[in-house]
Amino acid sequence: MTKDDLRRRLEFYQDLGIKTYYRKPRTQPLPEPAPIAQPEAQVVAIKVEQVIPPVAPVALIPLAPEGDTLLRIREDIGDCKRCRLHEARHKIVFGSGSDSARLVFVGEGPGADEDAQGLPFVGRAGQLLTQMIDGTASKEGIPIQRPDVYICNVVKCRPPENRTPQPDEMEVCGAFLFRQLQVLRPKAICALGSTAAKAILGTKEGVTRLRGKWHKWHDIPVMVTYHPSYLLRPYNQNAKREAWEDLKKVLHYVYD
Repeated sequence: MTKDDLRRRLEFYQDLGIKTYYRKPRTQPLPEPAPIAQPEAQVVAIKVEQVIPPVAPVALIPLAPEGDTLLRIREDIGDCKRCRLHEARHKIVFGSGSDSARLVFVGEGPGADEDAQGLPFVGRAGQLLTQMIDGTASKEGIPIQRPDVYICNVVKCRPPENRTPQPDEMEVCGAFLFRQLQVLRPKAICALGSTAAKAILGTKEGVTRLRGKWHKWHDIPVMVTYHPSYLLRPYNQNAKREAWEDLKKVLHYVYD
């Protein structure tokens, strides 16, 4: 505001009758506060280590209970109704042979004769198996017969119309088969046919690829060969010869 502006403003107030004027004391503006120095942000790398508490080792459930026996296994099976195979069966076919057998034969499942008698390999295929064991052992000078070995099947009940056991049926019965093998702890196992080979070795390969060579089940040598029922077919002459060669190899391995 100029001096002339101020004079005119005062004259205006006088005309209004205002005689006294007050002026606020002039104040000095406060100095701007000095900026406060902020400490430089320091990035501190903190190493965070994930602390994982130690986990106590889990005790694995043994395949066979401590102190297991063939009698206990049979009692545990009882009047089994764990799968559909019990619906048409007559008798459970557990196994037969020596409790101290050094050689175990494992087949697929009971047929009609086995279902009726409750014993494994008593039909035509069983008679052929007996001839194979007794005859081969005699020719090779090995002093054993069928009662000296142990014979059982993957499934303990006859599948309807002798069909191949289903995977869930094999799984249920397989638990008891594995317990039998653990109790017997033979020097070798002979798997008769593809179903037995699949159950013991967990393989999808057929007998033709597996036979004649040693495999392992829990550190026990396993020989795969043809099922006797397959050998009964008239066009399987080559398979018969190969099966006898497989059996000779097994017998010499176990009893030599």
